[in-house]
Amino acid sequence: MHVTGFTFIKNAVKFDYPIVESITSILPICDEFVVAVGKSEDDTMALIYAIDSPKIRIIETVWAEDIREDGRVLALETDKAFQAIGSNSDWCFYIQGDEVVHEKYLHTIKGSMQNYLNDTTVQGLLFKYKHFYGSYDYVATASHWYKKEIRIVRNDKNIYSFRDAQGFRIGDDRIMHVKEIDAFIYHYGWVKPPGKMQDKQKSFQKLWHKDDELKKYISEGDEFDYSGIDQLEKFTDSHPKVIQDRINKVNWSFTHDLSKNKIKLKDRLKNIFFNLFGLDFNYKNYKIIKD
Repeated sequence: MHVTGFTFIKNAVKFDYPIVESITSILPICDEFVVAVGKSEDDTMALIYAIDSPKIRIIETVWAEDIREDGRVLALETDKAFQAIGSNSDWCFYIQGDEVVHEKYLHTIKGSMQNYLNDTTVQGLLFKYKHFYGSYDYVATASHWYKKEIRIVRNDKNIYSFRDAQGFRIGDDRIMHVKEIDAFIYHYGWVKPPGKMQDKQKSFQKLWHKDDELKKYISEGDEFDYSGIDQLEKFTDSHPKVIQDRINKVNWSFTHDLSKNKIKLKDRLKNIFFNLFGLDFNYKNYKIIKD
């Protein structure tokens, strides 16, 4: 079994992306790793080279920033990395620049790829998610946060990244048939110093909206206001080892009064049904193959 990891990144230093932690978290179970590095305003290229692994292959790209609709450019960059994967690979492990896999799941993930290797009805593997918010101590739990997503796909070039690179589709816009595995992706995209988070928002909202619409989606000020979050829970488990050094260097403070979660009734009911019966009423870009 041959496994290739793949990702894309741009301005990782400028916007404080944990891309090194993302890549190194799954590198042990990858035979190679393709990184599409977009033309950046910082030392992103040097950052990736500094990982210094013979498994890593870098392709240089230029983002089509004139495409300012629904984050489509993110999917195009994902596709560039995916298409660069050689024909010798069986599975392709996708991870975004703010996602990290805990080492405790690596054995399960590798075993699942091996288990379904010859079952061609399984087009991909579905992961569960933990969305960290504000700091490494809190997880966002409101129902509108996506709970699962495809992160491993077969090396089938009919597969492509969908919408803003949240998931994948195959062929003529068909959803993929996947197996859910008992592993989480730790999403740290909403854990940054408030100034870096605000800078990222100002830049990334341009990938979704035109200039005259930006004021609707970007708060004023030099720092992002984390206080408007609707529902959080305290995280009491361990973080991946690869991100521990970053956690130790945190230089800002965020706390949340859990008794004042602003959860709506419909979200409360959705959470109850999900926790008790596993029912997820959110949009799903996949079909789970049942045992």
